[in-house]
Amino acid sequence: MKRSENISVSLDWPTVGLYMALVLMGLINIYAVVFDEGAAQSIFNTDFSPGRQLGFIIASFFIIMAIVIIDMRFYETFAYVFYGIIMVLLFLVPIIGKEVGGNKAWLGVGSFGVQPSEFAKFVVALVVAKYVGSVGFRMDNLRNQATVFGIIAIPMALILLQKDTGTALVFTSFILVFFREGMSPFLMVIGICAAAIFILTLLIPNHLYLHAAVAITVIFLIFFGKKTLRRISLFVVGGLIIMASIQSVDYVINNVLKPHQRDRVRALIDPDADPLGAGWNVTQSKIAIGSGGFLGKGFLKGTQTKYDFVPEQKTDFIFCTIGEEHGWLGSLIVVGLFVALLLRIIFIAERQKNKFTRIYAYSVASIFFFHFAVNIGMTIGLFPVIGIPLPFFSYGGSSLWAFTILLFILLKLDAHRMQVLQRV
Repeated sequence: MKRSENISVSLDWPTVGLYMALVLMGLINIYAVVFDEGAAQSIFNTDFSPGRQLGFIIASFFIIMAIVIIDMRFYETFAYVFYGIIMVLLFLVPIIGKEVGGNKAWLGVGSFGVQPSEFAKFVVALVVAKYVGSVGFRMDNLRNQATVFGIIAIPMALILLQKDTGTALVFTSFILVFFREGMSPFLMVIGICAAAIFILTLLIPNHLYLHAAVAITVIFLIFFGKKTLRRISLFVVGGLIIMASIQSVDYVINNVLKPHQRDRVRALIDPDADPLGAGWNVTQSKIAIGSGGFLGKGFLKGTQTKYDFVPEQKTDFIFCTIGEEHGWLGSLIVVGLFVALLLRIIFIAERQKNKFTRIYAYSVASIFFFHFAVNIGMTIGLFPVIGIPLPFFSYGGSSLWAFTILLFILLKLDAHRMQVLQRV
């Protein structure tokens, strides 16, 4: 009993409060999405999406109780075992899984199914924390870098086989953790430059202008600086690599990306080019959010929501309901709650003396940030539609349970931070 009391006192209750607020708001908005005045609908009816989501929420509280009861050392000790199990499940999904929404990403029987890729996020976070937090680990060591990138590359590859590009991309968020733990910012700069080149190449179809700009920049850098052979060679080789990258973009777009992915990228650049096709989701999403104005149309009064103009509105596009029915103010409150959660997780990370917990905390923050930023960004046309849920808001048991586990393992570890310090 004393142990339970200690946990109840040391648990980070501000974070628990933010979790409960977000989950409750998510349930309310799922109800708003599917509400029909002409039908008798109860939130307790499990044939009704909000009723099923309520069941998922109740199950999540049992999951939280299990996480709190289990010894804190369990998560670090069995991290590699969890990784092996989840990799086997991810491997089995393309073979025996069932297809939902065009993605073969589910394992289950009948109407019940779980999405292993959602649970892979917290498992990879545990393994990254265990490996990077091990004694003698150095992020500037090439072998260590190859290993940590391999840890996230394997599940990414298996998830890509499920045609779930959005979930696979979530694992790129671990780059923020590696940067926090001492990885050279040079790699991040390269990544940002590569993304900028990709976008510019799409925006400027005539590549001759881009090649000319690169050549002029290289000449300028060589002319205004020390004219050493090493420096000149570096700029020339760098310029040639950039030019080759520009030429490769068309190949990637036309030969690597699948047709629906290609359409989504092009819709991001010019949503008006195909407003009834590839640009439909984003166009209708922006109409829904914009129509809410400052205070919104009111709860259950969203016309875009009621008449199903926005596809996948209870999952990937749930933020549209917030914008339409609760307006700019409601959207600001939701964004504020997510920002508060992220800041709280970072605060928890920075007060850790145990390296494993700190790295795990930053992994949690990175995953939440990616989901939050990209999901909301794609609903307002800032990012291509890649199909990832908004944490605690989007409908689905796998998503809710995975985010709950991700967060409450952190809270369990944080609750014992003084115990860890005393053992050290």
